[in-house]
Amino acid sequence: MISAGDFKKGITFEMDGEVYQIIDFQHVKPGKGAAFVRAKIKNVMTGTIKETTFNPNDRYPLARIETREMQYLYNDGSLYYFMDNETYEQFPLEKKQVEEAIMYIKENDNAIVKFYEGKPFEVTAPNFVELEVVHTEPGIKGDTATGATKPATLETGAVVDVPLFINIGDKIKIDTRTGEYLSRV
Repeated sequence: MISAGDFKKGITFEMDGEVYQIIDFQHVKPGKGAAFVRAKIKNVMTGTIKETTFNPNDRYPLARIETREMQYLYNDGSLYYFMDNETYEQFPLEKKQVEEAIMYIKENDNAIVKFYEGKPFEVTAPNFVELEVVHTEPGIKGDTATGATKPATLETGAVVDVPLFINIGDKIKIDTRTGEYLSRV
């Protein structure tokens, strides 16, 4: 059990028969009246986000979330297929479950899949990935100001700002949490 006063980002809990993850929270102590917790929570199964206020003394059961490293196999147009590396069981996931991670992973790459009661609900890309640049404008010599960048399209379709010296065919390292260029590989 967790009390609303102990909420932190990323905690998952059960409320009204649903499982929610805390996206953002704020402890509010008004001049008059009792303190409360204002939180933005996401239903992990449906993906809907809502803002709610809680009494800091309210208690909720923690939801047990299982994470597994799985291999992304392919996309058949509407579903994305992932395979458990230990049991070789395949799970089809919908676009809304993978849309944040799919722009950084390609076929046969591993990703983290989160499950609640045996049902997958979210896919997370590894923190760092190496991808090839498939399109970018050429950098012009003398066109450099400090920290100048240009957009580059990667092999997965993601668009990332890169330094001017990056060319088509270069492999670059990306931080998937922020979507930022880190280095050339």
